[in-house]
Amino acid sequence: MRLHVDERGSGPDTAVLLHGMMGSSESWWRVVPLLTDRGYRVLAIDLPGHGLSERDPHLTVERAAAAVVHAVRATSQRPPALAIGHSFGGLVLAAAAQELRPDRTVYVEAPFSSRGGWDRATVELEYERDRRERTVQGLRASRSYYGDEDCVVEARAAERFDPATAASVAAAAGGTLMPERGSIVVRAEPSDVVDDELVELLTASGVAVRGVPGAAHALWYSHFDGFVGALPEVFGPA
Repeated sequence: MRLHVDERGSGPDTAVLLHGMMGSSESWWRVVPLLTDRGYRVLAIDLPGHGLSERDPHLTVERAAAAVVHAVRATSQRPPALAIGHSFGGLVLAAAAQELRPDRTVYVEAPFSSRGGWDRATVELEYERDRRERTVQGLRASRSYYGDEDCVVEARAAERFDPATAASVAAAAGGTLMPERGSIVVRAEPSDVVDDELVELLTASGVAVRGVPGAAHALWYSHFDGFVGALPEVFGPA
């Protein structure tokens, strides 16, 4: 499965960015310049069924992870210095981390468990309805914290999103993929995805958890400075 990779910067260290469900590589448009200014070569990847990447009617989290590993290895001989995954992209990153072997792994509002077994036709219809609502006007009305460019980027991502590919993931078997010891989880506070019970479990397993009070699910859209401040190891002085 061929994935579209938006490559920016030319530094010696590689940063891999994985967007969330119904997003795209463009979802990181605010974050990428910070990373390139700090010497990273950034690989922002369109996940299967998103952006300019191929569709996959049989997609699972594991197949998405394998495609990400292949895409990264096709552009770099060394493991990435940094990998960041948001939401669904975080779940894919958890599945890919053992093969990717990034020096630093960051999970942003990532669900580390999926129920699976959803009715595929029903989920596909729900995704299609959601996709149609994510116009520039719809996003401006529903997400007051989005700027004009945010609305344009996410509306374009919705236009390119394939509900059938996403529904395949929901219909597949579920499971749990916990982040590795030493990784970082950034969550909104409060969070419906990374709740307090999960925070305790993650902390006990050696994962650092940082919170951004009042943030939305896509933290860098609603609380950009808070998101950057939660990751001084990544976004410290250039």
